[in-house]
Amino acid sequence: MKISLLHYAAPPVVGGVETVLAKQAEQLAKAGHQVTILTGRGERWEDNIQVKVIPQFDSRFPKILKIKEKLDTGKIPSQYESAVLELLEIIRSELADEDRFIVHNIGSLHKNLPLTDALYRYACSGSANRMILWHHDFAWNSHRYKEELHPGMPWDLLRMAWPGATQVVVSEARRDEMVALTGISPSLVQVIPAGVDVEKFLSLNHDTFEWIEQLGLLSAEPLLLSPVRVTKRKNLELAIHILAKLRQQMPEAQLVVTGPLGAHNPANQRYLQNLLELRNELGLGNVVHFLAEHFKDGLTETQMAEFYRLADVLLLPSREEGFGIPVIEAGLGRLIAFCSDIAPLRALGQDWINYFSVDEPPSHIAERMLKRLTADPVYQLRAHVRRTFTWEAIYKNQIAPLLDQVR
Repeated sequence: MKISLLHYAAPPVVGGVETVLAKQAEQLAKAGHQVTILTGRGERWEDNIQVKVIPQFDSRFPKILKIKEKLDTGKIPSQYESAVLELLEIIRSELADEDRFIVHNIGSLHKNLPLTDALYRYACSGSANRMILWHHDFAWNSHRYKEELHPGMPWDLLRMAWPGATQVVVSEARRDEMVALTGISPSLVQVIPAGVDVEKFLSLNHDTFEWIEQLGLLSAEPLLLSPVRVTKRKNLELAIHILAKLRQQMPEAQLVVTGPLGAHNPANQRYLQNLLELRNELGLGNVVHFLAEHFKDGLTETQMAEFYRLADVLLLPSREEGFGIPVIEAGLGRLIAFCSDIAPLRALGQDWINYFSVDEPPSHIAERMLKRLTADPVYQLRAHVRRTFTWEAIYKNQIAPLLDQVR
């Protein structure tokens, strides 16, 4: 699908709308769409996203600023109509072959009213069915702009639900504003929020993030981390059994074992094979991840830190430890920690972590973990954000279906 996104500015210009536009463009391109950004200011930052700079789209374009100066006083300057017609010709040329075009804020703000008017006329000429108006702000609802808005056209374009166009707002509060402002039915306004870029926010290396996506770890609720080598004393079969029981109540739970095989015992290869067989017997083939299958030499310290930032729970079921570095790493990484009740780990974790006997039934451990996670508002918020507000989730659950609905 050929899709254009329109706004006054695009990256590297810094701003909330510019960021949203960029993340949407990246997700659209990743999904295989042919993406073009039409903007007044900006530069290309991805090879698979075209950026076309059209100076007349810019809210700071000198001619537009002069027109706005007059419009803010309630007067329509003589050059207004010619500016609209010039922009209309550009829009016709740029959007003629596009399957969809997403217009950010231009339909609800007065930063470039000739551009708003030109887009409205283009929509009325039979192209509204391809137009998605994405509203972040409404000028008519802001006290800041009270003196700059006046009854009649073109200002009224900013408080109209343009016929035939698909309407999107970024929050329920904005939907309420739009309904009150335009009289549109709430059922005709879709709410699609802004999101967070997990890769950048958690400072994940792009290669690591690709593995995280490939393994489906962003959908884990919770993600358990066992940052140990694959050796028998780490007692990883208990971790697998705990996960199996936990998934009876938390079906999206997953486990990552980060370490390679223990370096000094050939029997560790057989131990890994036994663990893989147990994983398959319990039907956990897609949710118990041994990174030793992908990183034979183990992760770097930087990569380990990345998995700590992503994970929710440290699960350390070792039968013996000399010290217990994962406990102190989990403390720094703010993970909820569940560890075997052995002397070195208790000395480190004291009363701040959750202990269990290595001989305790996995169902009991899983039940305690469930209660701990359910009662933890920090984890609950984190899981909600990962489920709802990552750009990957927003694209999959809301933007992709929206594109299919628009006709």
